[in-house]
Amino acid sequence: MATLNGKTIAFLASKGVEQVELTHPWQALRDAGATTVLVSPDEGQVHALNNDWDRGDSFPVDKPVAEAQAADYDALVLPGGTLNADGLRINEDAVAFVRSFFEQGKTVAAICHAPWVLIDAGQAEGRRLTSYTSLEPDLKNAGAQWEDTEVVVDGNLITSRNPGDLDAFSGTLIDALS
Repeated sequence: MATLNGKTIAFLASKGVEQVELTHPWQALRDAGATTVLVSPDEGQVHALNNDWDRGDSFPVDKPVAEAQAADYDALVLPGGTLNADGLRINEDAVAFVRSFFEQGKTVAAICHAPWVLIDAGQAEGRRLTSYTSLEPDLKNAGAQWEDTEVVVDGNLITSRNPGDLDAFSGTLIDALS
């Protein structure tokens, strides 16, 4: 198994994050030895949802996004959830945080609805990626080459479609960081 000892991974999430898209890669990265940090525009806790409708668990925020710096992390994970992604894409601090990972050439992994944030961060154009199927027109309109496949890797960007792809998503991310 890959070891990520000494690596620190930021997870950017807000209310409405799809719980399993937060917890699955979080645990996989921790199991591989990484330190994980929950960054959020929300204060105190992030309230997750299951299947975009059912209330999930709450998770403590480790760092406010307004105070977070990409230089402190080795990679960024963007879990999905419609409400989460829609809220992040209109939050200036969140968008700037995402953009800074690309500016520094660091790995960014986004699943399900999270690639919406890439549009607003100016990182979709010219990229091969995937997402939840309903985002296909938005991503194509932003200049991305959208693919319907479980994981797409384009340079430092890793994307997946939905919770059914989590094993491949997490495995690909761990391999990229090893």
